[in-house]
Amino acid sequence: MEGAGVTTTRGDVHYIVTEFGVVNLHGRTVRQRAELLIGIAHPSFQEDLEMFAKEHHYL
Repeated sequence: MEGAGVTTTRGDVHYIVTEFGVVNLHGRTVRQRAELLIGIAHPSFQEDLEMFAKEHHYL
């Protein structure tokens, strides 16, 4: 169906690409994934993402 959404599990995702960088998540722990994803997020969101990750015990 044209325009339908696509879902996948975290086990299927190896690389994430943003305009701020590329990370390989394959084989990483949840903590490592959080750190890497925060690192390639828009700089204006990184502080909030880090606080969220700490509050939810990802970091």
